[in-house]
Amino acid sequence: MRLDRVAGKKVGIVGAARSGVAAARLLRRHGASVFVSDSRSEDQLADALKTLRSENIEFETSGNTARAFEGRDFVVVSPGVPPDAPVSKQIDAAGVPVISEIELGFWLCDGNMVAITGSNGKTTTTTVTGEIFKQSGVPTFVAGNIGSPFCDICDQVPAHGWVVLEISSAQLERCYDFKPRIASVLNLTPDHLDRYGDFATYAEMKMRIGENQTATDAFVANRDDAYLMELCSPLPGKKFYFSISDIVAPGVCVENGMLTSNVEGDARVIMPVTDITLPGPHNLQNCAAAAAIAAIAGVSDDSIRAVLSTFAGVEHRLEGCGAVGHVKFINDSKATNVDSVWYALQSVAGKLVVIMGGRDKKGDFGRLRDLVSRYVSEIVLIGEASDKIERSLGDLVPTHKVDSMEKAVRIGFELARPEGTVMLSPACASFDMFNDYEHRGRVFKQAVSKLREEAP
Repeated sequence: MRLDRVAGKKVGIVGAARSGVAAARLLRRHGASVFVSDSRSEDQLADALKTLRSENIEFETSGNTARAFEGRDFVVVSPGVPPDAPVSKQIDAAGVPVISEIELGFWLCDGNMVAITGSNGKTTTTTVTGEIFKQSGVPTFVAGNIGSPFCDICDQVPAHGWVVLEISSAQLERCYDFKPRIASVLNLTPDHLDRYGDFATYAEMKMRIGENQTATDAFVANRDDAYLMELCSPLPGKKFYFSISDIVAPGVCVENGMLTSNVEGDARVIMPVTDITLPGPHNLQNCAAAAAIAAIAGVSDDSIRAVLSTFAGVEHRLEGCGAVGHVKFINDSKATNVDSVWYALQSVAGKLVVIMGGRDKKGDFGRLRDLVSRYVSEIVLIGEASDKIERSLGDLVPTHKVDSMEKAVRIGFELARPEGTVMLSPACASFDMFNDYEHRGRVFKQAVSKLREEAP
């Protein structure tokens, strides 16, 4: 731990979401003076402010004033605050150092770190990897962009333990020393173009996950992604690969229907692909990545097999929500970009009604045209991107605009009858109507439950 970097320091926190509150509590715990600033109202921040008050942490709401950065040794900025936000520009102009919550957690963590990023599959791969490590008996924490913020658990990880982190591009923006022992980039497809402007800038931000590694660290990359392979080549970490289409070395791949590892030099079979419970080629890639990470860390094949043969999936990602009558419901709220929906549409058989929409991240919805024409019968639209999605796909299938998730579920149910499927797979961020994708998924499931209670 680098306690010298925080003890006795005056620190500003911009953003009182989960990661900001976690950073404030961590800093307070280790002797820093903390001030939290958020542009939202007290009513919107009720739960966060209750926590801050309980720990006597000062805060301001309804705007970001100079108190957030003047006289501060450094500022921790939440990932939801973009670099071009007015308060970000003010802090930079004042010359105050700015870090991310992930960077702060790195300073105060003694354990080994796995960091996983990518455009798609992060949550599933991070969760599976964490379960494999836990199965092996090693002390394991799963945090970052899922579950607990890193700063909630970073100082609890023992030196022989592991923390498995899901990392977003936004969380990497203000990292400078962050250096995971094992880093992995799963894939790169256009996303968050509203924040970065172009794909190249977004991709370069993702690659920061490995920029501080050394030759004694491991970088795990998807051999099936040519652009990723080009970008990771100059990174200093030792390269390992995963693939479901080619034989790779060192790494994990699919060979003759078997998930096979040669991480340590000698090829050996881990398990038949048919024994892996998660469906679809995208999940096979996720499982291969998790197996490679685990093997690099010295986890046994037995632990890898035990998890991959039983893991049922993560919440909000192609999550089955039961049926009403003979109509099935699937919660895929985690599909916050076009590429995620591209995979999801190939995972459902039969008559399919899709609920799409939210805050546009400048995605190309036209990429879905072929799959929509083949698999989708109707689209129900919600949120700010409704008009754009309708322009991109409305000539292929009927579209229906509604102003709430409950209405979307009810209309979807009627359209899918008698034996179809309604899938929430938005291809957009959630912040126009919900706190995050988890909130959106919960509201969807609550609407399905309410419909089930009322159905004859």
